[in-house]
Amino acid sequence: MKKRERKLRHSLKLRNLAAGDFGAIKAIMDRIYHQLGGSWSEAQYKSLLARFPAGQLCIDDNGRVVAAALSIIVDYNRFGDRHTYAQITGNGSFVAHDYEGDTLYGIDLFVDPDYRGLRLGRRLYDARKELCQNLGLRRIIVGGRIPGYHRYSTKLTPQKYVQLVKERELADPVLSFQLANDFHIRRLITGYLEGDEESCSYAVLLEWNNIDYKEISPLFGARKSVVRVGVVQSQMRSVASLEELMKQVEFFVDAMAGYKSDFIIFPEYLSAPLMALYDQKTPSEAIRLLASQTEKIRDAFSEMALSYNVNIIAGSMPEYDGRNLYNVSWLCRRDGSIEAQYKLHVTPDETAAWGLKGGEGLRVFETDVGKIGILVCYDIEFPELSRLLALQGVEILFVPFWTDTKNGYLRVRRCAQARAIENECYTVIAGSVGNLPNVENMDIQYAQSAIFSPSDFAFPHDAIIAEATPNTEMTLVADLDLELLRKLRRSGSVRNLANRRTDLYTLTLS
Repeated sequence: MKKRERKLRHSLKLRNLAAGDFGAIKAIMDRIYHQLGGSWSEAQYKSLLARFPAGQLCIDDNGRVVAAALSIIVDYNRFGDRHTYAQITGNGSFVAHDYEGDTLYGIDLFVDPDYRGLRLGRRLYDARKELCQNLGLRRIIVGGRIPGYHRYSTKLTPQKYVQLVKERELADPVLSFQLANDFHIRRLITGYLEGDEESCSYAVLLEWNNIDYKEISPLFGARKSVVRVGVVQSQMRSVASLEELMKQVEFFVDAMAGYKSDFIIFPEYLSAPLMALYDQKTPSEAIRLLASQTEKIRDAFSEMALSYNVNIIAGSMPEYDGRNLYNVSWLCRRDGSIEAQYKLHVTPDETAAWGLKGGEGLRVFETDVGKIGILVCYDIEFPELSRLLALQGVEILFVPFWTDTKNGYLRVRRCAQARAIENECYTVIAGSVGNLPNVENMDIQYAQSAIFSPSDFAFPHDAIIAEATPNTEMTLVADLDLELLRKLRRSGSVRNLANRRTDLYTLTLS
């Protein structure tokens, strides 16, 4: 019997193009672009290789090129969004290539028609993205033909055609592929490629943003991408004076600052031990007397923020103006400035026992390491507040809390975890533990402080960065990578902020 002729197995290899590959490149281009005049000349091909060899990628199968992606680097501001293919390529001279540019411009990408269906184009796009990231470039720009448009040009405007392709109501051989590879549309342009009758002279300018791109940073004072947070789970204990309380506070500030923390957060009502000094008073009288100490405590925190070079979220403390009693959290920045976030929602118990009232205004706080928000305890259980903060760019939510029972604590914890997921941010909760025998309405505490993240591959599998031991005085220190949040918001498994149906609902702050 004659031996059967064995079919040659594929052996695909991603590599850079070489001068000797021109014959294979010409053969593919002549097949694909015969209506546009076929391939480039060998001189043009070699000019491109000489100017930017690293940008010319191909896939070969057993030594024969079967797909290629060609690119140059440009200073995109020189061209803007109304350029033509001839302008970008310099009519095939590629003089626009500039190693000092910020954009990888896709000159061409093509696959041998005999190899379609193997997703070689996706491999080349992935390699292009990797090249863009490795070179530290801002983005990839491509001018995409819409060769399917000529079949619809008599009944659809090009804008409508592009929209239907984007919505997957229609499929275009080029545009559909580019959109599937995470490119987004910048604009529709005319006259991009001379002789492109299939596209009716239209093209779509598409962009892929490198979320790892970083502007050149100053030598000092640049925003950090990794922020260190210290959490104090302090024990409520009897104290003889304000000075004794602040010595305990300074112990924790000293310890957390020693770990180079950017933020330290303390629990809600951290000054409550002082109410034991007013044990002959009713709860409402005691907390109003406690409020008279708030300014001193706030100023002491501010001095520590300055001297220890750390931003402090000073838990919360009562504030009384002679008529209204509020619960206030103070942000004491390390530059000496102070700002306040009032608790907006007060619990039924706070109203009944103390006559506490909710404050006004939801704040976004600018700090030297980014935007933060503060929601005091019960406020984290109202998802509108966190969403409003996230829409203004807040990436870390700090939640000082006080709870007396485990079920109360779990409300705070579960809601804080949900806020981290739905707003693609970090949430940091800090509570107190222990007992205060002579403080009515705050006699027992339950807490397990923690730091939560969104839930996706780049974060811990349980979306918990760190958590304390329940009902034990201790601290947490953790690094929060803000770049991971930015990547998540652009290319996460799900994108809660980006996928909101703003055509159906909106959220505003009155």
